[in-house]
Amino acid sequence: MKQSLAALSALLLATVAAPASAETVVVTAAHMFDAKSGKLLDDPVVAIVDGRIQSVTTRGDARHVFPGGTRRVDLGEMTILPGLIDMHVHLDGNPHYGGYTGLQFTDSFWAIQGTANAKAMLEAGFTTVRNVGSGNYADVGMKQAIEEGLIPGPRIVPAAHALGATGGHCDETYLPPSFEAKGKAVGDSVDELRQRVREQRKYGAEVIKVCATGGVFSRNTEPGQQQLTEAELRGIADEAHMWGLKVAAHAHGTAGIKAAIRAGIDTIEHASLIDDEGIRLARERGTYLSMDIFNTEYTQSEGAKNGVLEDNLRKDREIAEIQRQNFRKAHDAGVKLVFGTDAGVMPHGTAAGQFAIMVRYGMTPAEAIRAATLTAAQALGRESSVGAIEPGCYGDIIAVSGDPTANVRLLESVPFVMKGGDVVKDLR
Repeated sequence: MKQSLAALSALLLATVAAPASAETVVVTAAHMFDAKSGKLLDDPVVAIVDGRIQSVTTRGDARHVFPGGTRRVDLGEMTILPGLIDMHVHLDGNPHYGGYTGLQFTDSFWAIQGTANAKAMLEAGFTTVRNVGSGNYADVGMKQAIEEGLIPGPRIVPAAHALGATGGHCDETYLPPSFEAKGKAVGDSVDELRQRVREQRKYGAEVIKVCATGGVFSRNTEPGQQQLTEAELRGIADEAHMWGLKVAAHAHGTAGIKAAIRAGIDTIEHASLIDDEGIRLARERGTYLSMDIFNTEYTQSEGAKNGVLEDNLRKDREIAEIQRQNFRKAHDAGVKLVFGTDAGVMPHGTAAGQFAIMVRYGMTPAEAIRAATLTAAQALGRESSVGAIEPGCYGDIIAVSGDPTANVRLLESVPFVMKGGDVVKDLR
């Protein structure tokens, strides 16, 4: 009997280890960016089984025994990297419709046009994005459609509606009182905001977004204004963490940034006016900063033509260079920085343009790439699934011709993208 059970156990284990229907894809290239070391490795051989990486070896390794029917993708002299992660996007946003010009469209327009933005992000090499705030649960719907194979797009970590205060950056601030317009996740006490956390999680949010300060592209708010108390922010963080969710705080202003860090918020978005104390707090508490230091060229050159109000452009001008210099200071101080562009403020397909700006303001190319791979995955709490080319992670791989650790601008035009072992773009 014991022998029969042992034989049955062995058979079951063999079936789990190598299911008959498992598809194996083997990717080879001249070089691979190792996200953990930040260095290039030569002659990688990456085996992907049913969408996840099974092994990473090198040519000539004796372990290279793959089953018949294995699909091989030989990228020749190219360099492979993990699929990129943008930690701050708005897929249902569109920079071509600023100010009041978006009112010409029906509500469902934004989710539908967002499908094009999702495709653009994926083809730009971003196989994972964190969508920090959307209308009408558009990001949840797009995630579901992508996972069902109905539309192409990256892996989405959705936030659904962003939490905020009445009259604050995440409220409806463009319409007169007769419209009675109000943000779907506005709250004005600790208890109300805890309830908003539960509502967003209930309907599909996998991260909670909260607006701690005023913003650039809202009306009747200033970026430096703190708009939620530290107690309210702590209530949001505690509630989200209890449910196993991380929290991202939109915070331009100095006081709001520090209140959010002290409250236990996981990532600070924008962090434009952070001061030395805020940098010290972020470093000491391990808080991640997601600073969108690329998009201002687009907003300043194209914003007025797109309908953006002058007051919004004024705020953008006032904080742009301050934010970039504070990015440099935070990096020099050893704060954990992740790649986040606010795509939707500028065209989604141009997001990789931020790498060069991160290098201009103090990072090495390898550090900038890690900010969009391993470090971003760690901030998501998903480092076992994304952000690296190693066993257990999804087979999300991009490739470029040349050495991106010497020329990070190679990432601005990625010719090859694979998601889960499937080639979604190949312009070699």
